[in-house]
Amino acid sequence: MTAETLDPKSFLNPAILLAGTVDDQMYARFRDQLDAAPSEGTIVIELSTLGGDPEVARMIGEDMRFHSQTDQSRSFVFLGKTAVYSAGVTLMSFFARENRYLTRGTRLMVHERQMHKQLAIEGPLTSAIEVVRASLHEIEASIAIQNEGFENLIRGSRLTMEQLLEKTPSNWYLDAQQAQDLGLVVAVI
Repeated sequence: MTAETLDPKSFLNPAILLAGTVDDQMYARFRDQLDAAPSEGTIVIELSTLGGDPEVARMIGEDMRFHSQTDQSRSFVFLGKTAVYSAGVTLMSFFARENRYLTRGTRLMVHERQMHKQLAIEGPLTSAIEVVRASLHEIEASIAIQNEGFENLIRGSRLTMEQLLEKTPSNWYLDAQQAQDLGLVVAVI
């Protein structure tokens, strides 16, 4: 973790630049840039995204968590630029609040995980119960994963889980200054 708020000059040449949909291609670009990043100092990960696959965001986040814990010669910081929506906020939540920054005018969008699935029930009633139970387990597991991310996002902020859960069903948009005022990021640059 960084000990103090970074000067805006620290963000002039980010080592890792990610823009676009959070997907497998972004993950590959991230890994290539991480491998090429300096072996010491502050490593800035700049992100602009309208969203994408939350599981890919979690993969990148877990890589950041792992490297932050095991690589004492580097400090990893997040810089959200322009738009950090949905899966982008999931990725941001893996960074300690002290290592989260946004550029002026950036917007965050936080929402509940989405599911688009049709459930077809055909055949014997006993097998229908298992189909419904499997879908229920999938929903429950997804909610647990979602809430872990929400807890990471609000840790150290002035926002409670109850407040966040009130806002997320209908897509919560907030600007960079609001995010800083709530303590979700350390600074707006």
